[in-house]
Amino acid sequence: MFIPKPIGFVRSPYSQPGDVPRGLGAKHDAEGTIEVLREFEPGLLDIEGFSHLFVIWVFDRSDRVELTGPTPIDHKEHGVFATRSPFRPNPVALTVVELLRREGGTLHVKGLDMLDGTPVLDIKPYLSGIAAEKLRRGWLDTAEEAAPRP
Repeated sequence: MFIPKPIGFVRSPYSQPGDVPRGLGAKHDAEGTIEVLREFEPGLLDIEGFSHLFVIWVFDRSDRVELTGPTPIDHKEHGVFATRSPFRPNPVALTVVELLRREGGTLHVKGLDMLDGTPVLDIKPYLSGIAAEKLRRGWLDTAEEAAPRP
């Protein structure tokens, strides 16, 4: 059995789940830091060359599993694996952040959608070889097309 352990923790302006912007058009512009534990700091070598990072983290305050449920985007039922719901069988999440700068074991980032103190399991450079015209976004495309425009 794999037992994950944090490599660091998020410092974020969000202290409660309701503080994090959600729903259609939500902007994730929050800046904060990822503080990598000293023992893992050598793993940050050369990370400064990347503009964006994948951050794999834990919904450490999620207290249940819901295999289907409504989203704040279209309020329709969708399977948990077709959403970003925190109520997952394994409470693991993925976020893409912009790397602003590195100071030792601290990564200054923009685009946080995590709560302050969230454990980080891994960081990977953002790389995508999928052309925009080949990318499909499932039910989210339909919901965005149906949404009223401001």
